[in-house]
Amino acid sequence: MSGALVAVVGPSGAGKDTLMEAARERLVDDPSFVFLRRVITRPEGAGGEDHQAMTRGAFLKARDAGFFALSWDAHGLLYGIPRDPLETALDDRQVAVANLSRHALGEAAKRYPLVVLSVTAPLAVRARRLAARGRETHDQVVARLSREAGLPLDLDVREVLNTGSIEEGAEAMVAVLRGLTEKARA
Repeated sequence: MSGALVAVVGPSGAGKDTLMEAARERLVDDPSFVFLRRVITRPEGAGGEDHQAMTRGAFLKARDAGFFALSWDAHGLLYGIPRDPLETALDDRQVAVANLSRHALGEAAKRYPLVVLSVTAPLAVRARRLAARGRETHDQVVARLSREAGLPLDLDVREVLNTGSIEEGAEAMVAVLRGLTEKARA
């Protein structure tokens, strides 16, 4: 099997973090997969995904020192994927799964073998999910839903439509991920 970076992307409320966590739990004993933890300039325990918190100053210092394989800013925060776990996974011919910004895909494709896994859901479903999180005001939810970024046309994109249960969405994600390893073995 060849190593690959699987960039999980999708609009706010599509369920990326939820499906990634459920898929990670299903694949925890499969050494073919590594789920990467992002570094974010958001305090730990602030809600959302399990991440490594870092102050803005520490993040910028780490970025300038080459600590991150990929980094970007979004929603007033800085995000990064540490270089070591990603490149170690690729060297070990594993599939490294990470939640990436669409804006980081071009750089990721230049540096690493990349597959994009796009998690989607209809607007009404996403609005309901974002409102249920309770982390943002109504106006912030509306603003978040109005942002839509397209995907570059030249990337290998797989899609998971997340409209059912968490179990159904996770199984669809796992099927895509396992398909990558099966294709590489063929």
